[in-house]
Amino acid sequence: MTTKNQAGNRPYDEVGDPTEVGLTARGLNDLVARAQRDVDAGAVPSCQLAVARHGRLVAHATLGDASIDDRYLMFSSTKALTAASVWLLIGDGLLSIDQRAAEFVPEFATNEKDQVTIRHLLTHTAGFPLAPLGPPEWLTRDGRRQRFARWRLVWEPGTRFEYHPTSAHWVLAEVIEEITGTDHREFFATRVAGPLGLGVTIGVPEGDQANVQRLVATGEPPTPEQLAAAGVPEGWDPGEVVNDNLVLLNDPANLALGVPAAGGVGTAADVAMFYQALLENPHGLFDPAVLAAGTAEVFCDLPDPLLGFPALRTLGLYLAGGDGNSVLRGFGRTTSARTFGHNGAGGQIAWADPDTGISFAYLTNGLDAFVPNQWRRQAALTNRAGALAGGLAD
Repeated sequence: MTTKNQAGNRPYDEVGDPTEVGLTARGLNDLVARAQRDVDAGAVPSCQLAVARHGRLVAHATLGDASIDDRYLMFSSTKALTAASVWLLIGDGLLSIDQRAAEFVPEFATNEKDQVTIRHLLTHTAGFPLAPLGPPEWLTRDGRRQRFARWRLVWEPGTRFEYHPTSAHWVLAEVIEEITGTDHREFFATRVAGPLGLGVTIGVPEGDQANVQRLVATGEPPTPEQLAAAGVPEGWDPGEVVNDNLVLLNDPANLALGVPAAGGVGTAADVAMFYQALLENPHGLFDPAVLAAGTAEVFCDLPDPLLGFPALRTLGLYLAGGDGNSVLRGFGRTTSARTFGHNGAGGQIAWADPDTGISFAYLTNGLDAFVPNQWRRQAALTNRAGALAGGLAD
């Protein structure tokens, strides 16, 4: 039975009895109430969140000016979807993490980029973090590949970590297409989302975008003093992850394109259940060793230049880690060190905790320019979601 998210003392859509998986309605209410605070404050116009455990969706809430069936852009949480496609190719023996991307995409071989491997691309150590690509070039394969040929390395691949917001995953998408003969969006749909019974997609055709929540910029950018107070190092530069770029995905053609690092679309329920699949591996979809490399093994512990401590990147995701820095990685303080997932612009967050079996997803169409609010929201929501299994939220 489903209830309205405004009803009584149960402000979430009930999709299962939480007590059957060891959770409580009270804890879920507290989680949803924290998300409601940002809607009430005008920081976001709407949001969705979902909790799942032991293969079952427990709660799915939609708050603000949206409906339960609306879909949201995932931004960089999309990277988990594209990584999953790459994991399948590795498991099928069609790709090795130490193969060079230029073997599949010859245009990428210029300017010493022929040394960049799949491992580098998945771990943000490829050396071209801010290589530019946008409309109209990104709308065609020829345009994308011509841009690849002009990209240059900033450092030797494998020697440094710096987050690649979109560039590395454009190359991965072309590798997927070269190996399979299938567009990366279709490959994900047929080989990952379809077998898992999920509605999450990379990109949405222009005729099917009616229930995709459009992005809304809110708030004012922080001053240098406010960033310093939030612990951000002097000189921090968000690069391409700024609202003027993010709202480009409101354009129907850009949304249909399916940017492989940022164009995932789905409900929070879709995303939470995708992470359950990474915990449970239903039907043996993924090779177990490859899945472990993507969700449990550290392939990059180089320091994050923004945070000043090891990045802890798997083949595609982040790990919370046990070094006391899980909050700054976006995982709060109530999840285990083995928690894996990925955040995204606007405050999106999605993760799964192997120790508790909980997965959690939060999506919003609000782009709060005061980015410390996004980080605080991620931590606060994750604290509450992690506490559903017996932790302590603040």
